[in-house]
Amino acid sequence: MNKIINIRNEEETDYERVEEITRKAFWNLYIPGCIEHYLVHVMRTHKDFLPQLDLVIEVDNQIIGNIMYTKAKLVDEFGEEKEVLTCGPVCILPGYQRIGYGKMLMEHSFVQAVALGYDVIVIFGNPGNYVSRGFKSCKKHNTCLQNGTYPAAMMVKELKPDALDGRKRVYYDSPVMRIDDREASRFDESLKKMEKKYQPSQEEFYILSHSIIP
Repeated sequence: MNKIINIRNEEETDYERVEEITRKAFWNLYIPGCIEHYLVHVMRTHKDFLPQLDLVIEVDNQIIGNIMYTKAKLVDEFGEEKEVLTCGPVCILPGYQRIGYGKMLMEHSFVQAVALGYDVIVIFGNPGNYVSRGFKSCKKHNTCLQNGTYPAAMMVKELKPDALDGRKRVYYDSPVMRIDDREASRFDESLKKMEKKYQPSQEEFYILSHSIIP
Protein backbone atom coordinates (compact mmCIF):
# COMPACT_ATOMS: atom_id res chain seq x y z
CA MET A 1 0.00 0.00 0.00
CA ASN A 2 1.44 3.40 -0.99
CA LYS A 3 1.95 5.85 1.83
CA ILE A 4 0.68 9.42 1.62
CA ILE A 5 3.63 11.78 2.10
CA ASN A 6 3.20 15.50 2.66
CA ILE A 7 5.67 18.28 3.49
CA ARG A 8 4.24 21.51 4.89
CA ASN A 9 4.99 24.38 7.25
CA GLU A 10 4.82 23.66 10.94
CA GLU A 11 1.74 25.04 12.70
CA GLU A 12 1.38 26.04 16.33
CA THR A 13 -0.72 22.95 17.01
CA ASP A 14 2.28 20.85 15.92
CA TYR A 15 4.75 22.31 18.42
CA GLU A 16 4.44 19.69 21.14
CA ARG A 17 4.54 16.80 18.65
CA VAL A 18 7.60 18.21 16.88
CA GLU A 19 9.45 18.66 20.18
CA GLU A 20 8.55 15.09 21.16
CA ILE A 21 9.87 13.74 17.84
CA THR A 22 13.05 15.79 18.19
CA ARG A 23 13.61 14.44 21.68
CA LYS A 24 13.12 10.83 20.59
CA ALA A 25 15.34 11.26 17.52
CA PHE A 26 18.29 12.75 19.42
CA TRP A 27 17.98 10.99 22.78
CA ASN A 28 21.37 9.54 23.81
CA LEU A 29 22.70 10.11 20.27
CA TYR A 30 25.36 12.74 21.00
CA ILE A 31 25.25 12.91 24.81
CA PRO A 32 23.35 11.03 27.50
CA GLY A 33 19.91 12.57 26.99
CA CYS A 34 19.75 15.51 24.55
CA ILE A 35 19.14 19.27 24.30
CA GLU A 36 17.84 19.54 20.73
CA HIS A 37 14.17 19.53 21.75
CA TYR A 38 14.85 22.52 24.00
CA LEU A 39 16.56 24.30 21.09
CA VAL A 40 13.44 23.72 18.98
CA HIS A 41 11.33 25.06 21.85
CA VAL A 42 13.22 28.38 22.10
CA MET A 43 14.19 28.80 18.46
CA ARG A 44 10.73 29.66 17.16
CA THR A 45 10.55 33.01 18.96
CA HIS A 46 14.08 34.19 18.08
CA LYS A 47 14.57 37.03 15.58
CA ASP A 48 16.86 34.86 13.42
CA PHE A 49 14.30 32.09 13.03
CA LEU A 50 12.77 31.63 9.57
CA PRO A 51 9.17 30.36 9.87
CA GLN A 52 8.99 29.97 6.08
CA LEU A 53 11.64 27.23 6.40
CA ASP A 54 10.08 25.56 9.45
CA LEU A 55 8.87 22.36 7.83
CA VAL A 56 7.37 19.05 8.89
CA ILE A 57 7.01 15.84 6.92
CA GLU A 58 3.88 13.71 7.33
CA VAL A 59 3.36 10.06 6.46
CA ASP A 60 -0.28 9.04 6.31
CA ASN A 61 -1.22 12.31 8.06
CA GLN A 62 1.17 11.73 10.99
CA ILE A 63 4.19 14.01 11.52
CA ILE A 64 7.38 11.92 11.52
CA GLY A 65 10.07 14.58 11.09
CA ASN A 66 10.97 18.23 10.87
CA ILE A 67 13.62 20.71 9.77
CA MET A 68 14.20 24.29 10.95
CA TYR A 69 16.47 27.10 9.77
CA THR A 70 17.91 30.27 11.23
CA LYS A 71 19.84 33.11 9.68
CA ALA A 72 23.62 33.14 10.03
CA LYS A 73 26.39 35.14 8.40
CA LEU A 74 29.78 34.92 6.74
CA VAL A 75 32.20 37.83 7.10
CA ASP A 76 35.20 38.25 4.80
CA GLU A 77 38.58 39.83 5.62
CA PHE A 78 37.29 43.29 4.64
CA GLY A 79 34.29 43.08 6.96
CA GLU A 80 31.77 42.46 4.19
CA GLU A 81 28.88 40.35 5.46
CA LYS A 82 26.95 37.71 3.56
CA GLU A 83 23.69 36.44 5.04
CA VAL A 84 23.44 32.65 4.89
CA LEU A 85 21.40 29.89 6.50
CA THR A 86 22.06 27.21 9.03
CA CYS A 87 19.66 24.35 9.63
CA GLY A 88 19.04 22.25 12.63
CA PRO A 89 17.78 20.32 14.24
CA VAL A 90 16.90 18.02 11.36
CA CYS A 91 15.22 14.90 12.62
CA ILE A 92 13.20 11.88 11.61
CA LEU A 93 11.39 9.74 14.16
CA PRO A 94 13.15 6.47 14.97
CA GLY A 95 11.47 3.74 12.95
CA TYR A 96 11.26 5.99 9.90
CA GLN A 97 14.97 6.69 9.57
CA ARG A 98 17.28 5.54 6.76
CA ILE A 99 14.49 5.11 4.22
CA GLY A 100 14.57 8.48 2.47
CA TYR A 101 12.28 10.78 4.44
CA GLY A 102 15.12 12.96 5.69
CA LYS A 103 16.43 13.34 2.14
CA MET A 104 12.98 14.37 0.89
CA LEU A 105 12.59 16.92 3.67
CA MET A 106 16.02 18.46 3.11
CA GLU A 107 15.70 18.65 -0.66
CA HIS A 108 12.30 20.32 -0.32
CA SER A 109 13.77 22.85 2.11
CA PHE A 110 16.60 23.66 -0.32
CA VAL A 111 14.08 24.61 -3.01
CA GLN A 112 12.22 26.79 -0.52
CA ALA A 113 15.45 28.47 0.59
CA VAL A 114 16.39 29.35 -2.97
CA ALA A 115 12.92 30.82 -3.52
CA LEU A 116 13.55 33.10 -0.52
CA GLY A 117 16.79 34.31 -2.07
CA TYR A 118 19.36 32.32 -0.08
CA ASP A 119 22.29 30.64 -1.78
CA VAL A 120 24.46 29.14 1.00
CA ILE A 121 23.84 26.83 3.98
CA VAL A 122 26.42 26.15 6.70
CA ILE A 123 25.88 23.29 9.12
CA PHE A 124 27.58 21.22 11.80
CA GLY A 125 26.98 17.49 11.74
CA ASN A 126 28.17 14.05 10.79
CA PRO A 127 29.51 14.32 7.22
CA GLY A 128 28.14 10.84 6.50
CA ASN A 129 24.63 12.27 6.79
CA TYR A 130 25.16 15.31 4.59
CA VAL A 131 27.78 14.92 1.85
CA SER A 132 25.29 13.03 -0.30
CA ARG A 133 23.08 16.12 -0.15
CA GLY A 134 25.77 18.32 -1.69
CA PHE A 135 27.50 19.57 1.44
CA LYS A 136 31.29 19.90 1.31
CA SER A 137 33.99 20.50 3.88
CA CYS A 138 34.14 24.10 5.05
CA LYS A 139 37.84 24.04 4.14
CA LYS A 140 36.98 23.60 0.46
CA HIS A 141 34.97 26.83 0.61
CA ASN A 142 37.57 28.64 2.75
CA THR A 143 34.99 29.12 5.52
CA CYS A 144 36.34 29.00 9.07
CA LEU A 145 35.42 29.76 12.67
CA GLN A 146 36.44 32.94 14.48
CA ASN A 147 39.60 31.23 15.74
CA GLY A 148 40.64 30.43 12.16
CA THR A 149 40.04 26.68 12.37
CA TYR A 150 38.19 24.42 9.92
CA PRO A 151 36.19 21.87 11.94
CA ALA A 152 35.67 18.46 10.36
CA ALA A 153 31.98 18.64 11.32
CA MET A 154 31.41 22.02 9.64
CA MET A 155 30.08 21.79 6.10
CA VAL A 156 28.91 24.21 3.43
CA LYS A 157 26.39 23.79 0.63
CA GLU A 158 26.06 26.19 -2.28
CA LEU A 159 22.42 26.34 -3.29
CA LYS A 160 23.47 28.16 -6.46
CA PRO A 161 26.65 27.47 -8.46
CA ASP A 162 29.61 29.64 -7.43
CA ALA A 163 27.67 31.34 -4.65
CA LEU A 164 31.02 31.56 -2.86
CA ASP A 165 34.06 32.89 -4.69
CA GLY A 166 36.85 31.31 -2.64
CA ARG A 167 37.71 34.30 -0.50
CA LYS A 168 38.27 33.53 3.18
CA ARG A 169 35.20 34.05 5.32
CA VAL A 170 34.43 33.60 9.02
CA TYR A 171 31.19 31.91 10.03
CA TYR A 172 28.93 33.36 12.75
CA ASP A 173 25.83 31.46 13.76
CA SER A 174 22.76 32.84 15.49
CA PRO A 175 22.97 33.44 19.27
CA VAL A 176 19.95 31.13 19.65
CA MET A 177 22.28 28.20 18.97
CA ARG A 178 24.17 28.82 22.22
CA ILE A 179 21.98 26.85 24.59
CA ASP A 180 22.09 27.18 28.39
CA ASP A 181 22.52 23.58 29.55
CA ARG A 182 20.86 24.29 32.89
CA GLU A 183 17.75 25.72 31.21
CA ALA A 184 17.68 22.78 28.82
CA SER A 185 17.89 20.38 31.75
CA ARG A 186 15.06 22.11 33.58
CA PHE A 187 12.91 21.97 30.45
CA ASP A 188 13.60 18.27 30.01
CA GLU A 189 12.70 17.53 33.63
CA SER A 190 9.19 18.80 32.92
CA LEU A 191 8.69 16.05 30.33
CA LYS A 192 8.06 12.31 30.52
CA LYS A 193 11.16 10.63 31.92
CA MET A 194 13.49 8.86 29.48
CA GLU A 195 16.61 6.94 30.49
CA LYS A 196 19.92 8.68 29.90
CA LYS A 197 22.73 6.30 28.97
CA TYR A 198 25.97 5.97 27.04
CA GLN A 199 26.12 4.62 23.50
CA PRO A 200 29.00 4.51 20.99
CA SER A 201 27.56 7.29 18.80
CA GLN A 202 28.45 9.70 21.60
CA GLU A 203 32.15 8.93 21.25
CA GLU A 204 31.88 9.26 17.47
CA PHE A 205 30.30 12.69 17.94
CA TYR A 206 33.01 13.74 20.40
CA ILE A 207 35.75 12.78 17.94
CA LEU A 208 34.05 14.55 15.03
CA SER A 209 33.17 17.69 16.96
CA HIS A 210 36.78 18.08 18.21
CA SER A 211 38.51 17.28 14.91
CA ILE A 212 40.11 20.09 12.90
CA ILE A 213 41.16 19.99 9.23
CA PRO A 214 44.69 21.42 8.91
